[in-house]
Amino acid sequence: MSQASISELSPGLITLVGVLDYSSAPVLRKQGARLIKGGAAAACVIDCAGVVKSSSVGVSLLLAFMRDAKAAGKTLSIKGLPSDMREIANVCGLLEILPQQA
Repeated sequence: MSQASISELSPGLITLVGVLDYSSAPVLRKQGARLIKGGAAAACVIDCAGVVKSSSVGVSLLLAFMRDAKAAGKTLSIKGLPSDMREIANVCGLLEILPQQA
């Protein structure tokens, strides 16, 4: 099983770390949704700088987290998007819809 985790470092700052693939995604999906919906902050930032490796599943997770934030009436942005995730999003035409921080 892949090693990955998601946690809230401070209100609204969520860190995603490890290997994002088909084996780590289901747990991350549930935990991330819970953190986004249950957090007190009106804006969420997903920090992906700790992602070691990602398949297309990682991009799918980010899209799902965007939907969770929207459903909760919150804004969401992504920072530290690794190059492999950036390339996958670009090939799929999704890079421009991922709300990235500099």
